[in-house]
Amino acid sequence: MGRLAILACGGALPVMLAKAHPDALHFTLTGVPSELAVTAQDFALEEIGSLFSAMKAEGVTDMVFAGALTRPALDPTRFDAAMMRIAPRLMQAIPQGDDALLRTVIDIFEEEGFTVQGAHALLPDSVADMALLAGPDPSAAERADIARAAEIMTALSPVDIGQGCVVAGGQCLGIETVQGTDALLGFVAETPEKLRRGHKGVYVKAPKAGQDLRIDMPAIGPATVELAARAGLAGIMVQAGGVLVLDRAGVVSAAEAHGLFIRSGALG
Repeated sequence: MGRLAILACGGALPVMLAKAHPDALHFTLTGVPSELAVTAQDFALEEIGSLFSAMKAEGVTDMVFAGALTRPALDPTRFDAAMMRIAPRLMQAIPQGDDALLRTVIDIFEEEGFTVQGAHALLPDSVADMALLAGPDPSAAERADIARAAEIMTALSPVDIGQGCVVAGGQCLGIETVQGTDALLGFVAETPEKLRRGHKGVYVKAPKAGQDLRIDMPAIGPATVELAARAGLAGIMVQAGGVLVLDRAGVVSAAEAHGLFIRSGALG
């Protein structure tokens, strides 16, 4: 791998990548908050040609998209030649769902000569493995809820929805949509107890079938565990090899503190 660039958005992931790869260059997009903003070169998305040029001038060969990307409002009157060229492709991909849009973004950067790396390839120790576990063993009912959540997510994958699902007593309490994990768990926390059928429920996290993990790989962190606890859940199940664990020690510690189980394994 040659010189690495981190295209940094929100959350802890860009910071983890920067620490693991101290020689990497940092770039941000105007209007997209990032913890690396202080050390980054910032570019407006409307002028993406300037970003391409800056990366090439710095000798960048490889890049990684990192963090939660909020889509900034675009001003077409500011589009440079490069954005004018690629905008129709982006507009065509947007209605097809996140996966189609992200694949298009990857294609665009690779056509400019950059190799797009996945965060999981650059932080291999942060990928959930079969050794990830904390808290009590899931009950038979909770294992059944895990299987039900995995079934629901498999069914929704073809329509590009859902990296997460909460099920309690066989009843789906929520699906992760574009609003993200925090919104899902906040919504579940407001669910009346009677709808849980006497069960706490479980949160299952996994990539969509066929998802390109180089952008938007599912992730959990200590904050995820805190929100799951507030939602009254019994635990969290993630797909081994398909989910990033941001601060593994913190995740395990939070789970133990709240009495939640954390497990990683095959789903479906």
